[in-house]
Amino acid sequence: MTKSIGIVILAAGKGTRMKTDAPKALSLCAGKPLLDFVVLAAREFTTECHLKAEIGVVIGHRKELLENWWENHTNKTEIKLAWQREQRGTADALKACFADLPHFGNFDYTLVACADTPLMTSHEFNHLFNVLKNENDLVGVAASFETDQPTGYGRIVHGEFGFKIVEEKDANATERLIKEVNSGFYILKTSHVMSVLNQIDNKNKSGEFYLTDLFQQNYKVRAVKFDSETPFLGINTLEQLAKVDKMVRLKKTRSLMSDGVRFLDPDNCYIDVDVNIGGGTIIYPGCTLLGSTLIEKNVVIESNTFIKNSVIKSGAEILANSYLEGAIVHEEATIGPMARLRPGADIGPEAKIGNFVEVKKSKLSRGAKVSHLSYIGDAEIGENSNIGCGFITCNYDGANKHKTKIGSNTFIGSDCQAVAPIEIGNDAFVAAGSTITKNIPDGGFGIARSMQTTKEGGAKRFLKSKKT
Repeated sequence: MTKSIGIVILAAGKGTRMKTDAPKALSLCAGKPLLDFVVLAAREFTTECHLKAEIGVVIGHRKELLENWWENHTNKTEIKLAWQREQRGTADALKACFADLPHFGNFDYTLVACADTPLMTSHEFNHLFNVLKNENDLVGVAASFETDQPTGYGRIVHGEFGFKIVEEKDANATERLIKEVNSGFYILKTSHVMSVLNQIDNKNKSGEFYLTDLFQQNYKVRAVKFDSETPFLGINTLEQLAKVDKMVRLKKTRSLMSDGVRFLDPDNCYIDVDVNIGGGTIIYPGCTLLGSTLIEKNVVIESNTFIKNSVIKSGAEILANSYLEGAIVHEEATIGPMARLRPGADIGPEAKIGNFVEVKKSKLSRGAKVSHLSYIGDAEIGENSNIGCGFITCNYDGANKHKTKIGSNTFIGSDCQAVAPIEIGNDAFVAAGSTITKNIPDGGFGIARSMQTTKEGGAKRFLKSKKT
């Protein structure tokens, strides 16, 4: 018969030492909230172990922000929220879960996890669960590890049958010398939790209700000691967050290299965990790739490029010092150097966006070129059209944005402006220095500039000598 488990993730704390107003559980690590890492590990664990499961997240401080996180989560239906109204300790947090989600008391097992441990994986959960499952007389297991710096951790004190966890503040001098410490991750039979939880008191130096009191030397419980403390590293300060963030990003980079992505300097790139990159792609030093960015095969990303929530298709080149956000770059297109693609930029196959060109909410078709010093906003440009240096779509009238449409195989000369809304047809030609305010039909020629006047010998009136 399929066993069931309730995953309880504790995310109610303030995270005072983080010095931020938002809940610690929502702090970003490699582009993802800390809480998301634990949710993912828990989901993978229950899938691998074929367990019927639900995830309950206990919220408290700034709960409205965590509620918003939940509302927008892709796995919202698998996650439930419980509210710890006052932060009175971890046992009180678990009570809040059972109070708001009473059906969690019907699961065969209860897993308790911390929300601030992004290095935790399904492997650690699996190992814990297998120890509990394979020894019928056990009612609970806790993950532990040894450390030369046990300060701040609860100490594991073994007894004849079980063990207890003594928190730092309550430990005596002998207990503080113990190097085996509590990780904060537990799996217990729910029947044991329900029988003991309400008996836990707060008679300790912190005045809190400790979840660790579920483990006692006279209970059939076991501390499962892991070889490394790394998976259990929690985040309590911004310094710790920076350290773990670096570890997560390095792990991501190594994974990409094993899939055929070449980094010229792996230690000098910043890759979020949700970024996907195809084999054969080359990443130069100093690149930042964030969010849900997708980079397909055989792409070149030159130095100091920033790409966020964008799609770069196969064979494209993003040249140095370019900035892309919310953009799509199609096959064999070239961007940059020093170009900016803003949200809604859709650059077609074999198209070119050159240096100091900015594109916003515009679509360029195959082979279109905007090579220098131009602004393209709210526009459509057809196939193989060439836009000269210094072109501007005048898309904003002070109140509303308007559209510019340029057809295929059209030439726009340097230093032109198109005052939207406006349409320039296929196979058209716009002379340099023109401000176009009227539509130009297919095959049309547009020019809008003053006639040149030349006065022979007149230059001397304007030229200044050093003396004058």
